[in-house]
Order: sequence, then structure tokens, then C-alpha cells
Amino acid sequence: MKELDIGAIAELSGVSPSALRYYEKKGLIKPVGRNGLRRQYHENVLGKLQLIALGQAAGFTLDEIASMFGTEGKIALDRQQLNQRSREIDATIRKLQLLSRGLKHVAQCTQPEHTDCEEFKRVVAKGLRLVGFTSYRTER
Repeated sequence: MKELDIGAIAELSGVSPSALRYYEKKGLIKPVGRNGLRRQYHENVLGKLQLIALGQAAGFTLDEIASMFGTEGKIALDRQQLNQRSREIDATIRKLQLLSRGLKHVAQCTQPEHTDCEEFKRVVAKGLRLVGFTSYRTER
């Protein structure tokens, strides 16, 4: 397997050398040695860096991501944790879609006062329920 130094890994992955050293400190990646003062990594570390980036984009902490790399760097995914995070992402998407729909409606609403608009009231009430605000009541 091909070995690359930290600069090459940084260039290929877009991850800064300081972040690579931090990932190493957190146990996410491991160098295979050194060439002079420069850390050397197997090229397969690029795949791990992609998984780390994906995990971060999904909102996992580096510690949570580290727990997904089992012994000897093999992937040990917690499927329940992944399903839970996917449900959280889905809920966030629903909230954002509702927010987008509400903003579009407000921008296009012909009512002189938005609080007189029944659609606006429905969108607001539903949005408040999604974020857990339950004391708001709409007039019927």
C-alpha cells in the first residue's frame, strides 16, 4: 500500500496538517511512521478522512466519530446511533421546509396584515409545534 506524507494527505484531502495532527491525537487516524520530521500515512487514510468529514457534516462530534472506528481502525458503526441521527436530520429538514414555505407565503401574501391571513396562522402554528412551543393558540 502506498505511503504519503502529511503534506500530500493534506493536499489530497483538503484537511489542514494541523487538523490531521489533531485527528491523530483524538485517535481517528494513525501515521505509519516518519520520513525525517514528516508524518507518513497509508493512502487508505483518505477514506477515513472522507468518513470523518461525512460524520461531521451529519453533526457527530469527533469523539462520536472516533467511537465508530473500532479496534485497529476498523469501522464499528452503531446503527442505532446512525438511525437516531438520521431521524434528527429528517426532523430538521421538515422544520426548514416549513420555514421556507412560511417565508415564501409571507413574501407573496396579498393580505395587508399577515396576522389576518389564515394560511400564515396555520404555518406559524405548525412551525411552533415543530419547535416544541405549545402555548401558542390560533384563533379559529
